[in-house]
Amino acid sequence: MNHRRTALRWIAAMVAGSGVRGALAQPTAYPSRPITMLLPLAAGSAGDVALRVLAQKMAENLRQGVVIENLPGVAGLLGTERVVRAPADGYLIGGIGDSVLNYAANLAPKLNFDPLNDLEPVALVATIPWTLAVNPQIGPKTLREFIAFARANPGKLDYASTGIGSASHVGMEMLAAQAGISLHHVPYKGATPAVNDVVGGQVPAVFSAVSVVLPHVKSGKLVALGVPLEKRSPLLPDVPTFAEVGIPDFKFDTWVALFAPKGTPRAVIDTLNAETGKALADPAVRDRLVSLGLEPNTATPDEMRRIVASGHARVAAIIKKANIRAE
Repeated sequence: MNHRRTALRWIAAMVAGSGVRGALAQPTAYPSRPITMLLPLAAGSAGDVALRVLAQKMAENLRQGVVIENLPGVAGLLGTERVVRAPADGYLIGGIGDSVLNYAANLAPKLNFDPLNDLEPVALVATIPWTLAVNPQIGPKTLREFIAFARANPGKLDYASTGIGSASHVGMEMLAAQAGISLHHVPYKGATPAVNDVVGGQVPAVFSAVSVVLPHVKSGKLVALGVPLEKRSPLLPDVPTFAEVGIPDFKFDTWVALFAPKGTPRAVIDTLNAETGKALADPAVRDRLVSLGLEPNTATPDEMRRIVASGHARVAAIIKKANIRAE
């Protein structure tokens, strides 16, 4: 009898221990602790503000903290490398734009990571519409007039950009090539000084994100000549598309998206993608992004990978053709 009781106790202990081990072995639901969203952007920029709006809504929906960390520097490459080197567990993700993966990455003389293969695309957050804006004192008030003026004065019409190899530089070189005109590039260190000098009349024109020039267009200090989109921007409903004024097949916008380190489990990627879509579907979030000059958009991880790859190749070709070199 004693032997039987001992055997029963041993079996019970084994069953209980197995249950404990089984419970401990169960995967913890993601996310079980706060997520860090690293932004290789300057605090206060349109992309930074947009991602903060998104992060706040995602935190509410997940009932888990989403902590923003800014790490600008080296045109965004520094912060992006930090995301690449992070543990692939979904607890450090990046809010990264094509300004880094397509433009800065194509111009950098040396990269410590592969912009196409060392990150897992999570979700598109928003696209950023652009426009060609001019100081009203230069003369041309339409895109046709601007092109005619440039053709009559080859190489003498200045335009400002946010820096060599930036989206504003590459976009203007695309326009010049397609319109068959020659322009003179005046690079600045950032959007604010570039736009301010166009407003002040020091430089005639700038190719810019709508969000940056919109207040000046509304006040009459700048004139928006056209938007390189398939349809007119709701932010500038009276401004024609490039196609409407004779520049067909010219589409240009930029984007901001979420990425995770390579090797992050697909289940985690899918969770983050679904939560991004859920947050962007909220009317308050959408309204806030639109007010910032961004257009909320979503894409699957696989679609986002194709967007990055095609954009990277397109920008690389333009940089090579225009012989653009890093400063």
